[in-house]
Amino acid sequence: MKRKSLLVLLTLILAFGTVLAACGSKNEGTGNTDTGSATEGNGLAKDQVLKINLSAEPPTLDPAQAKDSQTNTVLKFLYEGLVRIDPDGKEAPGVAKDWTISEDGLKYVFNLNPDAKWSNGDAITAEDFVRSWERALKPETASPYAYQLYYIKGAEGYNLSKDETYKGTKITDFSQVGVKATDEHTLEVTLENPTPYFLGLTAFYTYYPVHKSADTNDKFFTDYKNMIVNGPFTMDQYAKGQKIVVKKNDSYHAASDIKLSEINMSLTNSSASELQAYKSGQLDYTGAPNGEIPSDQIPSVKAELPDEFKATGIASTYYYQFNVNEAPFNNVKIRKAFAMSIERQLIVDKVTQGGQIPAFGFVPPGIRGENAEFRDEHKDDYFTENVEEAKKLLAEGMKEEGYTTLPAVTLIYNTSDGHAKIALAVADMWKKNLGVDVKTENQEWGVFLENRQNQNFQIARAGWSADYNDPYNFLEMWTTGNTNNDSKFSNEQYDKDVKETVKSADPATRMAAFADAEKILIQDEMGVLPIYYYTNVSLTKPYLKGIQLDFSGAIDFTRAYLEEK
Repeated sequence: MKRKSLLVLLTLILAFGTVLAACGSKNEGTGNTDTGSATEGNGLAKDQVLKINLSAEPPTLDPAQAKDSQTNTVLKFLYEGLVRIDPDGKEAPGVAKDWTISEDGLKYVFNLNPDAKWSNGDAITAEDFVRSWERALKPETASPYAYQLYYIKGAEGYNLSKDETYKGTKITDFSQVGVKATDEHTLEVTLENPTPYFLGLTAFYTYYPVHKSADTNDKFFTDYKNMIVNGPFTMDQYAKGQKIVVKKNDSYHAASDIKLSEINMSLTNSSASELQAYKSGQLDYTGAPNGEIPSDQIPSVKAELPDEFKATGIASTYYYQFNVNEAPFNNVKIRKAFAMSIERQLIVDKVTQGGQIPAFGFVPPGIRGENAEFRDEHKDDYFTENVEEAKKLLAEGMKEEGYTTLPAVTLIYNTSDGHAKIALAVADMWKKNLGVDVKTENQEWGVFLENRQNQNFQIARAGWSADYNDPYNFLEMWTTGNTNNDSKFSNEQYDKDVKETVKSADPATRMAAFADAEKILIQDEMGVLPIYYYTNVSLTKPYLKGIQLDFSGAIDFTRAYLEEK
């Protein structure tokens, strides 16, 4: 999802990928992308049915409620925003055929494609975007990604109008928010501040238009037969826990660009079963971000299928988050002890085995800084692994809290062979290095997300992929009150540093403020426990072409196609 360019922050010209995705660690390109023409190979196969797997069922199909990679992949089939991201990672016309940006970078005018239609034949209008963005921002919608619309003038005040703790200007009349339809096919958007990556953000799912019937049909997002969409595909089948099938949408304005007639998604959370299905020809693609290859089989798979195997560095971080309001992790010394007693290199060498990079910060490689990558300009040396120091900090923290024995601790993770292996390895390290017994608990994806969001956890597995190429995307989420801040971490100076990056137009000032904020988050407070920076490990059949994997690790199959075998 991302990419932008705006004048005032020219040096910040950001590279946006496709929703929830990421770019190779040292890559400015789009990672694992194959855009070759079928005419250069064996020609198009007659059967254009793509077979992939989702390792977890999407918790929702409502763009305003989406917050995970599984939902992102499916929504990308069904919807399209004002722009879409092309294989080069740049903004391309979506529902908007073109746009203009004011010299001060504050006003965008989008001219909609008059041929853009909903799957029922209705024309897509500018008012559809106004209504959909209002819906996402309404307090009662409780969208977890509403804050991604805060770049729009007045959006934050409208979304937080019922929040008694909000100290900004509250807005109850949506007409005062900076989005309006000046006519049927013209959408005008006014921003709070120049935002170099805003254009690419309009490809993000929270910005998708939703058909007006969703306002009156309470089954619109739960019964696939009721869904009216505007993307390249429409929902054809949805068997809970078994499969999702989408078919080509002939009403899509760029239908001629879509080669696939159908995409069949199995729902299997066993990585071993997924790999076997791939080897037997039941799947055309396997691995991240929607599935996984068993980590202990990565070396043999790489040797067996070298032309189909890919491991691509992406701008994403794997981490554990603490519930900082619940014992014993309300104590910073105990949090630091748990973070310092993990052997990250051992995890990536012996457990994940996909070339991941041990993480000692939160912003991953691949995210741009002032003149180079942020991670090159600001090293993630906020702490070191030190068992003796960890033991000392644990003892001090327990004494401060009056513990003679540490309260029982449970680490939760969502169903996945990979997450289970990491959790068991980490729990073993805590037992060996700290003498602490930690229970590990597997939870189904939807239940897991709900427990995390409701703070029903002590330690929880998490991962974050870039929505756009700027450190803000990784550090804003830990500000006080952010809906993705499941840890409920809160630090006044941290909030000030992050807000400074929005107010300043100077790249050096912004990056220095980001570095100060990350130091508070990791070195000072250990608000989260970083483990490694991701790689995208996958297998792709030789006849499958046109997949787009962006810099963050998000994948787009919409322009894929199958060649003759």
